[in-house]
Amino acid sequence: MTAHPRLSMNQATIKYAPFDEALRLVRAGGYESIGLWREPVQEVGLAEAARRFGDSGLRLSTLCRGGFFTMPEGPARRAAMDDNRRAIEETATLAAAGAPGSAAVYVLVAGGIPEGTTDLVGARARTAEALAELAPEARAAGVTMAIEPLHPMYASDRAVVSTLKQALDLAEPFEPTVVGVTVDTFHIWWDPEVLPQLARAGASGRIATYQVCDWKTPLPADVLLGRHQPGDGVIDFAALTRAVEAAGYTGDIEVEIFNQAIWDAPWPEVVARTAEAFDAAVSPHLAASVTA
Repeated sequence: MTAHPRLSMNQATIKYAPFDEALRLVRAGGYESIGLWREPVQEVGLAEAARRFGDSGLRLSTLCRGGFFTMPEGPARRAAMDDNRRAIEETATLAAAGAPGSAAVYVLVAGGIPEGTTDLVGARARTAEALAELAPEARAAGVTMAIEPLHPMYASDRAVVSTLKQALDLAEPFEPTVVGVTVDTFHIWWDPEVLPQLARAGASGRIATYQVCDWKTPLPADVLLGRHQPGDGVIDFAALTRAVEAAGYTGDIEVEIFNQAIWDAPWPEVVARTAEAFDAAVSPHLAASVTA
C-alpha cells in the first residue's frame, strides 16, 4: 500500500489512536510523513516519543499546536509563554529524530479574546508581542513558528487571527525561517483575498505548511468538528493547491480532520480513505516535485 509521497497524516485525523499505533498505522498505510500533536507526545515523554518516532521511519511535517497567548500580562500569560518555549524544544527534538526531510515547523493558534473582555485589538497586539518574545528561541532552535489563521467563526474563543493577510502581517518583521504561516484550506477557502495573499506568502517564503480538509454544511453544533475529507464538500482544491504550488511550496501536505464520525471509524479505514481522498482531490494539482 502506498500513498502520495507528499501526503502527511495529521495525527488529529485518527485522534483516538495511541501514539505507537498512530505511527504504525500511518506507516502501514504507505505514508512517509505524519504531523504530530503535543498531547500524545507528552503522554509518552519527549525523549521516548522521539526514540519511537525515529524508529518509525516517518518524517515530521509539523508539531501541533501552541500559541494561546492573547491574555494580558500576568501569571497566565507567563505560563502560556513557558508552554510555547517547551513546544519549540519538542519540535526541534522530534524533527531531529524524524526521517530525512523532516520539518521543524510548530503550528501556532493565537488564542481568542480574553474571557470577560471585548479586547480584540489588544489580543491581536499581544499576539505580535508574543512572537517577538519567542522569536530568538525559535531561531536558536532552528524551528519555524507557523501562524495559523482560523475561520472568523473562531475569532472569539480560538484565534483572533482570521485571514492569511493578518498572519502574514504578523510574520513580516521576522525571518521566514523563524515565523511563517500555516495555510489550512478549511480556514481560508472563503477569503476573497486568498489567492493574492498566497502569492505574497510565496514571494516571501512564508508558507511553512499546507493543511487540507473540506468544508460542508450544515455545520455540526460543535463547529470545531465540521471538517471533512477532501472532495466531500465545497472547497476548490484545484485553485488553492495550484496557488500553493505556484508560491513555491514543495513540502509535505497534511490532511487534518476534526470530525466525530471519522474519529469513531476504524483507524485503518480512515488511513486508507484519507489517502484515496487526497489522491482524488489534491494530488492531481501538484507538480511532480517531492519533498525537498
